[in-house]
Amino acid sequence: MPHLLAFVTLADIGDSAREAFFMFWETLWALILGFTLSGAIQAFVSKDDMQRVMGDHRAKAIARASGLGMVSSSCSYAASAMAKSLFQKGADFVAAMVFMFASTNLVVELGIVLVVLMGWQFAARRSSSAASS
Repeated sequence: MPHLLAFVTLADIGDSAREAFFMFWETLWALILGFTLSGAIQAFVSKDDMQRVMGDHRAKAIARASGLGMVSSSCSYAASAMAKSLFQKGADFVAAMVFMFASTNLVVELGIVLVVLMGWQFAARRSSSAASS
């Protein structure tokens, strides 16, 4: 183990710090956008307006929540904050959760990762067994 540490140079540490900064920089816009939108919802949207737009979990409200979530497309931390703001302002819990998942695209990305890692047979078997139960 001591031999491995001998090969870590100051340049390696600098490269790691640079990559960490750029990764932070690329995700910063999504955080700023999400938290700004969450603050705007809290400041400018009335409970009556929110209940009119997403106050129940009927198909129209769920479609609207899904569409607005896809348009916002923010990171999961900011999407959680926005979903909490929506719920506090009078949105239905289901509509707020649909917004959050649509905003982060978690379901689509997770499905793609599962198909890539486990194969299409796993996805086909899971969907057919879920349909039969």
